[in-house]
Amino acid sequence: MSIDLTTHYGGLVLRSPIAIGACPLTAQQPMRMAIERAGAGAIVLPTLFEEQVLRWNQRRGRMLTLRELRVLERASRMQIESDIKDAESYLALVHQASSEMTIPVLANLCGENPSIWFDFAMELQEAGASAIELNLHHPPPREFSCPRDIEDQIVESVKSIRDCIGIPLYVQLSREYTSLSHLAVRLLHGAQGLVLFGRTPKLDILLDSFELTHKWTLTPISSVSNSLESIMRVHSFCPVMPLAACGGIHRSSDVIKVLLAGADVAMVASAVYREGPDVIRTMLDGLIVFMERHRMRSIAELHPSRPLYFSNEEDRLDYVQALSRRYDPDNEWKGQRAMQGDRWGHPYTP
Repeated sequence: MSIDLTTHYGGLVLRSPIAIGACPLTAQQPMRMAIERAGAGAIVLPTLFEEQVLRWNQRRGRMLTLRELRVLERASRMQIESDIKDAESYLALVHQASSEMTIPVLANLCGENPSIWFDFAMELQEAGASAIELNLHHPPPREFSCPRDIEDQIVESVKSIRDCIGIPLYVQLSREYTSLSHLAVRLLHGAQGLVLFGRTPKLDILLDSFELTHKWTLTPISSVSNSLESIMRVHSFCPVMPLAACGGIHRSSDVIKVLLAGADVAMVASAVYREGPDVIRTMLDGLIVFMERHRMRSIAELHPSRPLYFSNEEDRLDYVQALSRRYDPDNEWKGQRAMQGDRWGHPYTP
């Protein structure tokens, strides 16, 4: 039985539901080629940080605000290192990767102030990025009066950047929100998908110097179970929002579980560090075996088998109808960009 692994992810059509998350590995041309040969559906380039974009804006003659100057000062004081030298190098990387690969290449931006990215986001599109993944870190709590203000800023920021570009925009969220499910609904009019959840470095305290330190570590094997309930909750409340699961995916069983929880894409990074790019093929082979065993011919046929909880049959029917309206293969994704929805994700015109 032939299995179709084609996956629809917020405006992108992927050949498989496995994507490689943002990490230094994707800056290496031989590794990118190996990842593509192994069957990945998309690849996310390493993260570009806001201080690098601020310096790019400076070089282009833009006057920086006092807040932006403080960001640069803080970055210099902390001696933040990056795999990408500067914004110009990042644009060159995007152009090279998108030119040599047949799968979608996504850029990844990280920072607090999205207003600095408007011009650069357009440059990324011109360089060939298939989409942009936005990792927003909100400022310290003292700069907001309540949690709602933080979410309001995220929603407005995403909408503003979305209005500048003609490629999909995905938002990477942490777990630090009052209700991710409701935030997902609010982001429908701006984001083409959500990444749940982005990895963060582990914070530690140096006892000799009384200083803070941050260390990046690989995610524990098969720790994705820590995210399944959250993914399921967001998806069941807002099924029209495409989701990518991120963190702790190391086996084909992990891929299957996140797809059944409601994710469209499984983002992998630590597994590639541990086992090399061939682990992608191993994951896909396991997914195919699972689908053959359950007589599923396509990823779309896996969706109705998701073990979601509904209070009545009407809720279940609403969910199935919402899934069927998530994308229309006869129309370009741009027709869906302004899509909003109710609590079940039913699209409506604002």
